[in-house]
Amino acid sequence: MQTVNLVDAKAHLSRLVEQAMEGEPVRIKRRGKVVAQITRVAPDRKPVDLNALRSLTDNMTRQAESAAETVRTMRDEARY
Repeated sequence: MQTVNLVDAKAHLSRLVEQAMEGEPVRIKRRGKVVAQITRVAPDRKPVDLNALRSLTDNMTRQAESAAETVRTMRDEARY
């Protein structure tokens, strides 16, 4: 964990935030004492409404061929 003083934190805040987003917490000191810490925040996950998902997918038409076959066809027909 990196520790920086407040002056350096102000000067390099963007870089410190990037470090925290990558998983390395950063502590900020003022007058030799740790006063703050920058850490990554886990994103909020919304619950999936299974009934809404089923009603959406039930109305979709089935593909004639698998997705893998579609991609292979597109790849083989592409001109480079």
